[in-house]
Amino acid sequence: MASRSPYRRALAALAVVLSPLVAAAQGITIDLSYVNTQSAAYTRFKNYVDAAVNGNPAYGFSATDAVYMHRLTGQPQYCNLAVQMSQAQVDAANSAIAGGQRPAVASDSYLQAGPMLMDLAITWDWCRSFVSDGQRAQWGAYAEQAVWNIWNPSQAQWGGRPFAWSGWGTNDPANNYFYSFLQATMYWALASDSTTWKAWIQNNKLPTLEAYFANLPGGGSQEGTGYGLSHRTVFALYRLWRDSTGTDPANANSHLSDTVAYWTHATVPTRDRYAPIGDQARTSQPELYDYHRQLMLEARSNTANAEMRSLASWWLNGISVQQMINSFNYRHDLLQAGATTAAPSNLIYHATGVGQMFARTGWDTGAMWMSFVAGPYVQSHAHQDQGSFTLYENGWLAVTENIWTSSGIQQGTDVHNVLRFVRNGTTIGQREPTTSHMTVTPTGGNGAFTASADLTPAYGGNAAIQSWQRSIEFGGRRLLVQDSYQVSADTQAIFQVNVPVQPVINGRSVTAGRLTINVLQPADATISAIDWRSAGSDFRSGWRIDVRGSGGSYVVEFKTSEDLFKNGFD
Repeated sequence: MASRSPYRRALAALAVVLSPLVAAAQGITIDLSYVNTQSAAYTRFKNYVDAAVNGNPAYGFSATDAVYMHRLTGQPQYCNLAVQMSQAQVDAANSAIAGGQRPAVASDSYLQAGPMLMDLAITWDWCRSFVSDGQRAQWGAYAEQAVWNIWNPSQAQWGGRPFAWSGWGTNDPANNYFYSFLQATMYWALASDSTTWKAWIQNNKLPTLEAYFANLPGGGSQEGTGYGLSHRTVFALYRLWRDSTGTDPANANSHLSDTVAYWTHATVPTRDRYAPIGDQARTSQPELYDYHRQLMLEARSNTANAEMRSLASWWLNGISVQQMINSFNYRHDLLQAGATTAAPSNLIYHATGVGQMFARTGWDTGAMWMSFVAGPYVQSHAHQDQGSFTLYENGWLAVTENIWTSSGIQQGTDVHNVLRFVRNGTTIGQREPTTSHMTVTPTGGNGAFTASADLTPAYGGNAAIQSWQRSIEFGGRRLLVQDSYQVSADTQAIFQVNVPVQPVINGRSVTAGRLTINVLQPADATISAIDWRSAGSDFRSGWRIDVRGSGGSYVVEFKTSEDLFKNGFD
């Protein structure tokens, strides 16, 4: 008889190692006392899981969904399904390994390792009596190898064969890959009761994460509002670690609580969209979705700040997504939104850690809202948008062209509302990593403020751009943008603003829908516009207005047509 493969020998060896851990495991603890089994959300989730048990799983159904229902009901059919699904994951992995390939868990630099190993680990633990010793040996060898490979990329292997990978995100607590890696490790560490992995998390990875977030006062993400939704995974892991170990990383600093305020202010007055900052890869249109609701539900359940807990409830009860849209997110609706509370009072919010600020004229749905960016540009999913602004009043007035693209990942300065610097016909891009600086000063009621930003650092010392300062004044449904700059003789500074509709140019005044743009300086300003659809297939609609002039400064006013707007409609 042929000798066993190295991978099979590893399985047998790991079974011996894991057997005492299985017997003494403390396991995964998630307090589900918040679940209201009489609620419509519970009924909807149960029907979704029952359909899967009956052979009709919806898209995205997971073993974790089934395990949750077993924990809530005690009924065996849910664990039977979860074990079947987890075994299928391991069987597929073993087949790939036997064929000399990487298993699916390693695809895309292990991006899906988090949810895949969460499924395996929670089934291993919460359906313990349904998993045989042989399955434990198989599952354990697979999970242990996957987690080890994540944190040892240059030495990674499968079935004794080397499968090194880049290690992308393993040391970057700002990166969404890092959160998936932490999810995989944390679930497996708790399920297997591994002293080694639990210590690795407690003494290495959580301190790294906490130190990073402690330097982001005001909340939010340096990746922007698209990839920043990955914080929902982090916040769920905070709850898992707290319930399982008694240690509360969620409140080790203010980031989670601040993020409640961040998303409240980043949401536009109609409460169905949000500030489009950074890559918008899931969908280019910044429309609220299940992931936003999940992030706020998790934040609300974790925060020790009573004010932020109340603010989260106000937001959750007021946004357009009143329940999860897609069934694979139904489980998260079991978290409680709380009772409706009073609207916020602050109209201006500056998230200094990420360099983003938001303001509005009121909390009514007809308010004018704006955002401004000046801060760190240090992440690959962030954009060259330092100095950019967005304006909204019952619809986008001035907004990045990126939201009208098919990809949602157009990052260049040409699609943002900034000064565009062109040297010898070539646009000069902003550089990573750099940090611009902004100060914000309230100037009265109704959300009025002034902000000043030094954007010179965003160009990384490029000799063509000696300085660029931008100041903005906001109040009374009016935005005034003032720029001063110094450039080399062969460089031109162009004031640009992207609008959703075709503009009408009349001298130094432009009308784009309800938005009126007046170029106050320089006196020799000339204005032109381009239809973005002429720029390539990725651009579906939208127009860019370009203002050219001399003198080293621009002053441009934005306001809406009062006769076309009814204040305070609801």
